[in-house]
Amino acid sequence: MELDDRMYRFFEAKAQDVLVEQVTLGLGYTAVTTSDGGIGIAYTYFTNKGSCTFVNRYEDFEGKPALELLEKIKSPHPLEKTMAVALVNALNYRHALSLPEDRENKVLFESFRIGEKTRVAMVGDFAPVARILKEKGALVEVIDIARGIGSREDFYGKLRDWAQVMVLTSTSILNNTTEEIFQHTGSEVKTVLLGPSTPMIAEVFSHLPVHMLAGTVPIDKDKVLKAVRHGVGTRVIQRFSRKSYLSLT
Repeated sequence: MELDDRMYRFFEAKAQDVLVEQVTLGLGYTAVTTSDGGIGIAYTYFTNKGSCTFVNRYEDFEGKPALELLEKIKSPHPLEKTMAVALVNALNYRHALSLPEDRENKVLFESFRIGEKTRVAMVGDFAPVARILKEKGALVEVIDIARGIGSREDFYGKLRDWAQVMVLTSTSILNNTTEEIFQHTGSEVKTVLLGPSTPMIAEVFSHLPVHMLAGTVPIDKDKVLKAVRHGVGTRVIQRFSRKSYLSLT
C-alpha cells in the first residue's frame, strides 16, 4: 500500500531518534506516547476474538526506538497496524497541535457546502455526523461492512456517479481500504478523511484526492490515557482533546 509506505518514509528518520514510552491497547482505542512528549491514538481494529491471544509473537516496544514499531505500519496484522498508526499520530503530535480546531464540524460543512439535498456518501457509520447531515437536509448513503450496512457494489456505484461529498472513516487506513475506496470515487466528489485515527499530515495523502483531514489531538494526556484504558469511545476521548482539521485544497 502506497499510503503505508508514505507514512513510514515520512517519519523514518525521526523514529530513529525517538523512543516509545508507552503503548496502551484499549478495547475502543489504542494510545502511544513517545519520549519527545508526543501522544497519538488510533481505533483499536480487530475482528473476531477467537482466543485469549491477539498477536502471535510478543514484542515489547516500550523503551525501544520508535522505528521498531513504525515498521509495523506495513503489517497485515490489524493490531500491529493499529499501534503503528497511533505511533504515527504521536510522532506528528507537535504539528497536529498547531492546526485549527473545528469542534462542531462547522468548517467542514461550510467548506463542502453541505445543505439541502447535498448527496453525501459516508464510509463508516458516524451516527452523530450522519444525524447532523440529515438535519441539514442532506441525502446520506452509508456503508459499514463490519456492521452489515449496505452493499459494497451498490455503494461504489453511488460513490462514482451520485455522490457530491464523501465522508470516509480513517479506520479505512487500518483495514487497508483507503486507496481502494478512492479508486471508486468520482472526480468531482469532495472528500474528507475523518476520525481520531486520522494522521494530520498533508504530504502523506498527496497521491489521493483528499480535500480535508479531520482528526483528534489529545490535550489532557492523562485523562485520554485513562479513557483508553477504560475502553470508552470517541465522545469521551474528545472531551480531553481538540477536533482539528487540515484543508488540503
